[in-house]
Amino acid sequence: MSELETIHNDAQARIAAAQDLTTLEALRVEFLGKQGSVSALLKTLGKMSPDERQAQAPAIQALRQSVTDALAQRKSVLEAAELEVRLASERLDLTLPAPDAPRGSVHPVSQVMDELAEIFADLGFAVATGPEVEDDWYNFTALNMPESHPARAMHDTFYFPDTAPKGGRMLLRTHTSPVQVRTMLAEGAPVRIIAPGRVYRSDSDATHTPMFHQVEGLVIDKGIHLGHLKWTLETFLKAFFETDDIVLRLRPSYFPFTEPSVEVDVGFAIVDGKRVLGGSGDAAGHGWMELLGSGMVNARVLEMSGLDPNEWQGFAFGVGVDRLAMLKYGMDDLRAFFDGDVRWLQHYGFSAFDQPTLSGGVGARS
Repeated sequence: MSELETIHNDAQARIAAAQDLTTLEALRVEFLGKQGSVSALLKTLGKMSPDERQAQAPAIQALRQSVTDALAQRKSVLEAAELEVRLASERLDLTLPAPDAPRGSVHPVSQVMDELAEIFADLGFAVATGPEVEDDWYNFTALNMPESHPARAMHDTFYFPDTAPKGGRMLLRTHTSPVQVRTMLAEGAPVRIIAPGRVYRSDSDATHTPMFHQVEGLVIDKGIHLGHLKWTLETFLKAFFETDDIVLRLRPSYFPFTEPSVEVDVGFAIVDGKRVLGGSGDAAGHGWMELLGSGMVNARVLEMSGLDPNEWQGFAFGVGVDRLAMLKYGMDDLRAFFDGDVRWLQHYGFSAFDQPTLSGGVGARS
């Protein structure tokens, strides 16, 4: 019997007899490790003549593959057996008494969503929703971003291979603006809505995640101008942050779906290492922080939504719900919102009884 046959038979027999993963790993090292017997045979190929190598190499490689396959097959069997043992031994005792007090808590994003709905309901806004798997036409084209528009490069979009009903492709919506278009097409004007929900972009760091939450607002009526937008945002931010000392600065910007477009900055100060909104950013010890984007709805968007821009005007705005939660409740890393750490949620979470009310304070905590 040749050396190859001896190693092959020995390996197959010992691998088949292995009773646990530890023993199997030791056999892998013995045969295929750097100092293993099969590896030693592979190293001899370099010292052989071309004719010898041509004759021996296929047999040695076949041996190596045979041992590798046997190890993988045995590992699969042992892991399945180990899982069966765990499933048979682990039990959840459903007869254990429930805790004296509920342990669940409301996620900060859910709490802030409720706060936003409460504030804007008082201002006469309804809540509108739409699909998260969206049509390319609603997400981009109807918002003044046709196929060749450079603004599409502003969004790192998750596309599906499916063809959308209106052309283009299906995608995970990059903003909740498609809800605005769907609402105008379905209900016409006047319109006064907020559109909160999940949105998706390919981005991840301390202040960005691939999935995040956004709320957008839309007002369509006759005689609407930029002053209405500024008043609405000031009223909203004063109620949300529970202070009258909110100072806004509007800067010209560009969004394809609004014209003119403005970035909204808010004054803040650093208190105990945290940003606290309030006061003018030009005051001593203060600064300006970009908070949200807004503007007057572009006439082309009104036309695409079935409205006459000569008769109807409107404004729109959008802000990240997660960012609002971070600013209001002192969190410094957006990724923690989605880690599922119970300790984090116990610290930052809210009681189910912390229902936001304008009379009691939308941020009241028990």
